Amino acid sequence: MSEKKFYGLIGEKLGHSFSKEIHESLADYKYSLCPLTRQEFAPFMERADFAAINVTIPYKEAVIPYLAEVDPRAAAIGAVNTIVNRGGRLCGYNTDFDGVKYLLARHGIELAGRRVLVLGTGGTSKTVCAVAEALGAAAVAVVSRSGGAGRLDYAQAAAALDTQVIINTTPNGMYPHNGDAPLLDPAAFPALEAVVDVVYNPLQTNIVLAAREQGKKACGGLEMLVAQAKYAAELFTGRHMDDAVIDDIYHRLRRDKLNIALIGMPGSGKSTVGRKLAGLLGREFVDCDKVLVERAGRQISDIFREDGEDAFRRLESEVLLDVAGLGGRVIATGGGIIKNPANIRMLRQNSLLIFLDRAPERQALDAGRPLSQSTGDNMRLYAERYPIYTACADYRLDNNGSAGSAAAALAEYWQTV
Repeated sequence: MSEKKFYGLIGEKLGHSFSKEIHESLADYKYSLCPLTRQEFAPFMERADFAAINVTIPYKEAVIPYLAEVDPRAAAIGAVNTIVNRGGRLCGYNTDFDGVKYLLARHGIELAGRRVLVLGTGGTSKTVCAVAEALGAAAVAVVSRSGGAGRLDYAQAAAALDTQVIINTTPNGMYPHNGDAPLLDPAAFPALEAVVDVVYNPLQTNIVLAAREQGKKACGGLEMLVAQAKYAAELFTGRHMDDAVIDDIYHRLRRDKLNIALIGMPGSGKSTVGRKLAGLLGREFVDCDKVLVERAGRQISDIFREDGEDAFRRLESEVLLDVAGLGGRVIATGGGIIKNPANIRMLRQNSLLIFLDRAPERQALDAGRPLSQSTGDNMRLYAERYPIYTACADYRLDNNGSAGSAAAALAEYWQTV
C-alpha cells in the first residue's frame, strides 16, 4: 500500500464486515479491510502507514497509546474507533457515540429515566454507557461473564427484573455463530421496553427476534454502522454530509444483504421459481433440499426410511443454519422447514419470507417426497401447514400460473422492499 494513502478498517476478524461497501458509497477513496493479529497490531500502529482508519474489536482501547491527540469525548469514553493521520500526528475520535444516538433516535428508543443493562465490557460497551449517561438513563449496569469490579454477572443480570432496556455490545450471535442463544432472554424481563444489538451481521440476531416476538421495540446494529461510518468519513475528508445519506445507504445495503427465502408446500414450485428469480436479480440460488442430499449422500426418501423423520428434520435444520447464515441469496426451502419455530427464526435473521402458494391439486407429485406422494397427501399437508405458512410469511404469492410469471411478479415486488 502507498504511504499515507491507505483508508480502511483494522480489527482481528473482519470477514463479516460491511464497512468497505459503506465507505466507498460515502466518498471517493478506496477502503480496505485489514485484519490484524495481536502480534501484527503494534507494528502496524508504529508504522502509521495510513491516511485514516476505523478500528473495531478488539483494538478500540489498545490504539490509544499510539495517538498524539485524542478527542475529549473519545478520551472520556476510553475508546477510539476512528483515527486520522495529520502529517504524522495520529488523532483519535469516537464516532460510535453519534452512531448509537442515531440508532436509538431512529427507532424511538428512549433511555432517559430508564434502567439499562449493557452486555459486554469492551470499547463499544464504554461508548454505549457514555451515551446512556448523556441521555439521562436512571441507572446503567454493565454485564460480564465473571462480574466483579462493579459489574453484574449474567445470573445477577437475569434477576434485574426492573430492566427496561437491554443493549448487547458483545459478539454473541454474530456471523458465523448465528445460531447462538441470546445471553439473556427478553421474555424474562416484565418491565422491558426495548432491545438494541450492535451486531449487524446477521441483520437480526436471536435476541432482537426474541424481543420482537414479545412485542418490544428491537433493532440490530446496521444503521449504527452506517451512521458512525458517515461521521468517520466526514473526519477522513473534512467534508460535511447530510444525515439523509445514512438512511439511503442503510436501505440499499439491507436489501443487498437480505435473502429471499421461498417457503411453501412440496411441489409448489419453489425450486423452479427460485432459480428463475435468482437469474432475474443476478443472485446466487440455493436449494436447501439439494444441499441436504449432497451432504447426506442419500436421497430424502432414503433418510426418511432408514433414519426416520426426526433425523431428517435435524439435518434439515443444520443445512438451513449454513445456507441462511449468509445474505444476498435466493433460497428454496424444504416444504416442512416451517414445522420447527427455530427454523423460522433462523430464516428471519437474514431473510424475507415469501409464501409460494399453489393449490394442492396443482402441486407436482414426486416419489422422492415421502410425505406428499399423492394429491390426497398434499391436501392433508396443505390444510395442516397453511396457517403456519401464512403466519410466518412476509409476503404471499399465488403460484397457480407459470413459473416465469411468478418469478417476474416477485422481482417486481422486490423493488418495493
